[in-house]
Amino acid sequence: MSRVGKMPIAIPQGAVATIASGEITVNGPLGVMVQPLSELVTVTQEDGVINIGVANDSREANAHSGTMRALLNNMVTGVTKGFEKRLSLVGVGYRAQVQGDKLTMSLGYSHPVVHQMPEGVKCETPSQTEIVVKGIDKQKVGQVAAELRAYRKPEPYKGKGVRYANEVIKLKETKKK
Repeated sequence: MSRVGKMPIAIPQGAVATIASGEITVNGPLGVMVQPLSELVTVTQEDGVINIGVANDSREANAHSGTMRALLNNMVTGVTKGFEKRLSLVGVGYRAQVQGDKLTMSLGYSHPVVHQMPEGVKCETPSQTEIVVKGIDKQKVGQVAAELRAYRKPEPYKGKGVRYANEVIKLKETKKK
C-alpha cells in the first residue's frame, strides 16, 4: 500500500466528517466540501481519525489510496484553516485592485485586465502590488493564482510581470555589442 495512503488523517476540533453513499462530506468553520469516493478505496472513521485502505491488491488501488488520502487531508485543512497564494506585481505602473468579486489589474497593456473570481475563492489586495488569493479548495486557489500569473508572466531580462511571492526569477544577461 502507498506510504502516503497509510497515514491517518486527524480531524481537528470544530470539523466534522461524514461518510455516506459513496462520498465524504467535511464540514468546518470555513465551509463544507464534498468528495466522491473511489470503489478501489475503503474509507473508515473512528475516534476523530479517518483511515484509508485499499479494496484489493491492485497497483491502481494502491495509487488511488495515496491520492484519496491527499485529497481528504486537503479538504480537512481547507475547511479548518483555508489556503492562500500570494502574488506580487513587479513593474512600473503595474497595480491591482479588488472591486466586489472582480480583480482589476493594470499590467502595461492598453486596457485593464479584469478577472472574475470563481465561487469559493476570494481575493484581497493589501497593497497595489500585492494580491492574496484565499479559499477552502486548494485546487481552485492554485488554479486562480496560475490564471492571474498567466496574464503577464515574469520576463527573463528585467523580471517584470506577475509572480508568486516566493518565486525566484533567474535573470538573463542582455546581448553585448
